[in-house]
Amino acid sequence: MTKKLYYVSSKLTEWDAKILEIFEEKGFYYILLDETAFYPEGGGQPRDTGSIDGIPILDISINENEDILHKLESKPSSHFVHCVLDWERRFDHMQQHSGQHLLSAACRELFHARTVSFHLGQDLVSIDISTTSWTDEQTLETERLVNQYIYENRKLHTYFVTRDRLQSIPVVKMPTVTEDIRIVEIEGIEYNPCGGTHVEQTGEIGIIKIIKTEKQKESTRLYFKCGFRALHDFTDSLNLLSKLSLKFNTGRVDILNRVEKLETDHDKLKLAYEKLKLKQVEFLAESLLTEKEDGFIHHVFEDQTLKEMQLLSSTIHQKERSPILFMSVKEQKVLLAHDGSHSIHCGEFFKKWLPTYNGKGGGNAKSAQAGFTSQDDLMEFYSFAVNKLDNVQE
Repeated sequence: MTKKLYYVSSKLTEWDAKILEIFEEKGFYYILLDETAFYPEGGGQPRDTGSIDGIPILDISINENEDILHKLESKPSSHFVHCVLDWERRFDHMQQHSGQHLLSAACRELFHARTVSFHLGQDLVSIDISTTSWTDEQTLETERLVNQYIYENRKLHTYFVTRDRLQSIPVVKMPTVTEDIRIVEIEGIEYNPCGGTHVEQTGEIGIIKIIKTEKQKESTRLYFKCGFRALHDFTDSLNLLSKLSLKFNTGRVDILNRVEKLETDHDKLKLAYEKLKLKQVEFLAESLLTEKEDGFIHHVFEDQTLKEMQLLSSTIHQKERSPILFMSVKEQKVLLAHDGSHSIHCGEFFKKWLPTYNGKGGGNAKSAQAGFTSQDDLMEFYSFAVNKLDNVQE
């Protein structure tokens, strides 16, 4: 069986090993080493990355014999190989995983909320805790405690115990395995069965920051970042605030006031715009009614949207009962509508004639709309509809 060097030292980054077995499957090579520090995915912690004799590792897995297999795209030239671990990724996982243990311990200590699940993602880390009533004040209190534990630089001990020895240890939860039971102990805080890689002292976690919380069905999810992830997040946030401060020509503490003022000004402008838009629609409606010939109202618009044509149609029908046919060049759409007093069924009219001109759409008796992918089809259908509807009598 492969010796697991990550249990000897989680900080080992380079070592030499002997290939015990190698086999090929579907064009890839699977390597079994006599000893490895590459951690396979497990217990919520992602796998390590790195290289064997300069060949990038594609995957790390454990087979049925508890051997660790390293997946490569090419075969090493020798049975004696040099291994290099991606330390930045490993240390990040150590910070997040140890930080999770500390955060879970604080939630239990302060609010008797136990952790029911843990996820270590590429960006955010999260735990689900057994409570549905979590407040902002609890978040702040939990942050204060976990960071206090970090500043105290408490030691983390990792060791294996027998099943009998386990009975005398106040573990957070009983493990599912009965052999090779590994304990991660944070001095004075908790004993936790865990097979992951961890820092040696809480000070190496750096900092823990809870980013946001979400209510789940029977729990609350806490998203957080530790160490360098938290530092990078703070740097990004500070850069954004600095840019906003420069843009608004104000201090960071006044940015929210400036945004609220912008929202108020925007709402006023929006209200004024809507009033002007209504006046424009009323003016356009009067103009179309003045130009109306016998039969019905029809017009081609260059820039009107379907919504604007529908509003105009509704405005006209407050004064005139004639059917209306509008076309938008910009959106390549056609609208047919009346106030309900006309005999023509708008939806049925479109259903019958649209396929001939590659149009798609539909509607009901009083209103229908259609869209076209081709300008030529749009214009031909509009011209046809004008001629067809021109002879329709109320």
